[in-house]
Amino acid sequence: MRAVELIQKKRDAGTHTREELAFLVSEFTRGAIPDYQMGAWLMAVYLRGLDAAETADLTDLMLRSGEVLDLSDLPGLKVDKHSTGGVGDKASLIIAPVAAAGGVLVPMISGRGLGHSGGTVDKLESIPGFRTNLSLPELRQALTEVGCALIGQTQEIAPADKKIYALRDLTATVACIPLITASILSKKLAEGIDALVLDVKVGNGAFMKDEAQATALAESMRAIGTRMGKRMVALLTGMDQPLGRAAGNAIEIAESVETLRGNGPADLTELCRELSAWMLHLGARAQTLDEGRQQYDRLISSGAAAQKFQQIVAHQGGDPRVVDDPKRLPQARLGADWPAPAAGFVTGMQTERLGWATMALGAGRLRLEDAVDPAAGFLFHKKLGDRVEKGEPLLTAFYNEERKWDEAKRWLEGACEIGASAPVVPPLLRKTLS
Repeated sequence: MRAVELIQKKRDAGTHTREELAFLVSEFTRGAIPDYQMGAWLMAVYLRGLDAAETADLTDLMLRSGEVLDLSDLPGLKVDKHSTGGVGDKASLIIAPVAAAGGVLVPMISGRGLGHSGGTVDKLESIPGFRTNLSLPELRQALTEVGCALIGQTQEIAPADKKIYALRDLTATVACIPLITASILSKKLAEGIDALVLDVKVGNGAFMKDEAQATALAESMRAIGTRMGKRMVALLTGMDQPLGRAAGNAIEIAESVETLRGNGPADLTELCRELSAWMLHLGARAQTLDEGRQQYDRLISSGAAAQKFQQIVAHQGGDPRVVDDPKRLPQARLGADWPAPAAGFVTGMQTERLGWATMALGAGRLRLEDAVDPAAGFLFHKKLGDRVEKGEPLLTAFYNEERKWDEAKRWLEGACEIGASAPVVPPLLRKTLS
């Protein structure tokens, strides 16, 4: 069997056998298939797709390319949450400590920035000292002692996905339903979880731009996860504007802390409340969704959620003082406002462009070897439907290099649309598939 034959087969819309997919996964993981050949195969899949059986086989093979955790000896249900990504999406940083404070065990394995979308691991690593590279014994210890572990992908868990994930980002093959399904579920199901809450983004800042695409992705993940014995729910949520007010790494940690203290933006709070309710419900800590929402309110207002986040940070080597004083997070040396070109209302936000502007500012990677600037990011002063005067700041940029600000400004041109009349702002919560 040769890689070039399988590239050609998928290029010509052929269907792979499990044995062919096993060859691709195992040989690429051990380095026998070079990046350029796997990149060609990924593009063939992007253009031709995988059927349901191929997607299930690919997921299972990637899942079994490494260790599959058995957490059955730990009391209680294990529940995780995953977002398909967007701009300013820091919900995991809020939901995980809320669910853990409510008694759910949360083994959360997250990724780095992918395309224009920020990554939870990059955000966590902006906390001084925070370790995301816990070993599997350390993950188990964190679950036992704190109830939550927020880590990056380990060498032991789904190593095939770790290599393919990085390559997809560099080959323009991110927005592919079978590849997204296999990538997400191979990591998540290897965690030893009982249930998974999916936040599938839809809109101009999401990888899935329309509701039909987003629904297809949600159904794909739900079907395969259910087939593998997990309780699954998927929420379709809007990404036609950044989530919350902050986009970056340290700046999103600061906003997450504010939200855990009950002072977060309305849209971020609304989303976190709903996703947390589902985690508490699937984790058997709330009999109904309404009870889960009420628990969220109590855990926030009592300070238990913020305290749990502080415990997580301390346990994983981070500076717990950032929860009380977010100014201890990395701070940019430079800042600049981006003014509104006219008076009126914000009628549209090209969210993907805003995401690429955030990456260009230094908050993400344009190349695999790029370093991330933890202090770089944006604070959005205006969102959809807001009134703005000419010259009033639409956003403030924080950065450490003028050349990166110059590059980011090219992405900002036309990213915020101003009109004479207030638009109808679409709902954040679009659909629940349970």
